[in-house]
Amino acid sequence: MTIYRRPLVIALTGCSLAFGAVYAATVFAQPEERPDAALNMLVHEPPTMEDLENSELHPELKKVIRYGHDLFTNTQQLRGENVFNDMNCSSCHLGEGRVPFSAPIWPAAITLPDFRGKNQHVNNLEERIAGCFAYSMNGVPPEYGSDEMLALSAYHQWLATGAPMYPDKPIYGRGFPAPDEPAEEPDYARGEAAYQENCSICHQEDGSGHYENGEYVFPAPWGDGSNNWGAGISRVETMAGFIYQNMPLGQPRSLSDQDAWDIAYYINSQERPQDPRYTGDVAETAERFGPTFHNRSLYGQTREHDGHVLGDHDNFGEKGDIKPWNVGMPRFENLSEE
Repeated sequence: MTIYRRPLVIALTGCSLAFGAVYAATVFAQPEERPDAALNMLVHEPPTMEDLENSELHPELKKVIRYGHDLFTNTQQLRGENVFNDMNCSSCHLGEGRVPFSAPIWPAAITLPDFRGKNQHVNNLEERIAGCFAYSMNGVPPEYGSDEMLALSAYHQWLATGAPMYPDKPIYGRGFPAPDEPAEEPDYARGEAAYQENCSICHQEDGSGHYENGEYVFPAPWGDGSNNWGAGISRVETMAGFIYQNMPLGQPRSLSDQDAWDIAYYINSQERPQDPRYTGDVAETAERFGPTFHNRSLYGQTREHDGHVLGDHDNFGEKGDIKPWNVGMPRFENLSEE
């Protein structure tokens, strides 16, 4: 397997682990790597909701930003309309979307509009959020300009308060930076053992997540309750980065590089809902979207231990045959090639 490593990648995979605020405080209190890592980088500590209350913004704008925060941390309130799995946005973007190296969301507000390889056109902030709903939430996005989309955009932009647009420096803590390449190729059996030892206490042995009173506390890393095959975190490098930088919860960077890659390989060797771009044939879908996405996932590959072809199914999870309206929507077709 080829390891693809991109040190500073934004990955809004749209996914809340419990106690995210506590974790955020833990991470922001760790200064030991900042002086060297942040050299000639944009370092931005986003404002808090307390800062919002103390600000001089218009009361109506504060209401909208609060609603965006509420949607971000409890996206399950849109279950059955826009969300069709067990995720909240903050399931992957920990600490209310503020934590460095956990794909903090404020960089999107200062780097978009920009070209995105995944859909091969320029995306704005709302379209980027819509992609999270379609893939990471296995859902159907709120309409552009809707109250929900405006509120989520406003929350992203509030967190970016004071940061420059289109910065000329790399952004400190952006995305899920992958760990160093492992000494050995990622391995399913090693990954399973490391997952059971380090992850199953929260996410269960079968990856079904942890629930209390019908609501999840820790999300499912695979299965119908998880993100679909089109989500960014289904790529092994992205999952490895998330695990290494953030897991186990409250113990960032406590796993070895090898363990992070092995666990990521194991998790992403499990089934999940179908990619909404599915053409009806897994090999064709993998080939069509390989250059921009699936050449870094295990989608369409055969598991060695049982011969199962990953993604070779028509299970779209709870969403069923509902197709996200934003998937495959072309943009700027009338512009010249110049």
